[in-house]
Amino acid sequence: MASTEAYITGLGQSEVGVRLPRHPLLLTVDAVREALDDAGLTLSQIDGVFTYPGKMNGYTAFSPVSSDDLIEVLGIKSKWHLGAAEQPAQLAAIGAAVMAVKQGLVRHAICFRTVYEAGGMADPGTYMSGARQDTVTGSSQWTSPFWATSAACWTAQYAARHMHRYGLTREQLGQIAINGSKNAMRNPRARAITKEELTLDKYMSARMISTPLCLYDCDRFSDASTVVIVSAGDALGEVKSTPVRVAAMSGSVDRYSWDQVEWPAAYETGADLWTRTDYTAADVDTVQFYDGFAFLPITWLEGLGFCEKGEGGRFIEGGTRIALDGELPMNTFGGQLGAGRLHGFGFAHEAVNQLRGTATGRQIAGDPKLAVATSGGGPMAAALLLARD
Repeated sequence: MASTEAYITGLGQSEVGVRLPRHPLLLTVDAVREALDDAGLTLSQIDGVFTYPGKMNGYTAFSPVSSDDLIEVLGIKSKWHLGAAEQPAQLAAIGAAVMAVKQGLVRHAICFRTVYEAGGMADPGTYMSGARQDTVTGSSQWTSPFWATSAACWTAQYAARHMHRYGLTREQLGQIAINGSKNAMRNPRARAITKEELTLDKYMSARMISTPLCLYDCDRFSDASTVVIVSAGDALGEVKSTPVRVAAMSGSVDRYSWDQVEWPAAYETGADLWTRTDYTAADVDTVQFYDGFAFLPITWLEGLGFCEKGEGGRFIEGGTRIALDGELPMNTFGGQLGAGRLHGFGFAHEAVNQLRGTATGRQIAGDPKLAVATSGGGPMAAALLLARD
């Protein structure tokens, strides 16, 4: 049975910082080396490379390293590789590796996400040359005239409707960022991002970015690379780490639009995940939910059925349920709000650490065996159900 399954066998992460002097390709190599050491593998055993969204020419701060770049610099003999933006969301790159493994195309695949958005802003000529354009095309022509150029503006519309329709309060919403800061303080790799715990008073007094989202509801640009290695079940004898099985995954998209759909894709994707497994939400020990904006974990809580639609605010009220010692520990490494904008991959990285029992300083109690990791917001959504058998 194991031969038909895919497992995460290696974890790696570079230094996480703001305006790091190290080149993003070297940050990626750092993360790859750590993942290989974790898995007990060598480069000669790697035969697949997957990333999201591929190199973004003109805006390489967002994605500075392609799968081709990594194959070339490390001399990887790849049987299948992919770097593409037209996927359900960031973690879909891991999903693509899982499918390649299950098809027998590869045995050990490197999956990575590298960001250099803080460093890129310090050197816009090199990393953001295409950010300013003379014309506006595509969906931007409907948002730019209203200065709604950031996803913060678009996510804020969903959050405002939730407040109007279901009674979500800012005090409730603030628990996402507060929880993230508490957990980040336990995470040594988050030191450059979070230096002190966030209080409710400080949260409530922060300046607004796009009502009702304030400064602390938005993740912070950072520089880092995160790597996971996906291996075939019949190749587990080659690794030394504790393998974590990808038990199910989903990535439903009703319509790729931020403003022409009623609900974010997290709702459909969340419901779809449980159709692909015998597990249920009640079996989950920890959740690592994409929090590029603080409202997004609420959509995942509701979409995955941890609470009813409209009840997310009341579920997180006071922060006790989602705390490290709560009934559903959330974003135990700090999330993107507390540990930096790793753009999706940090959630899979942390979920595996928790299931292995290697989340030093922030390990949840008991013997966790099942976790959900998600990525995406608005029309983007991907979810992984991870199990330690």
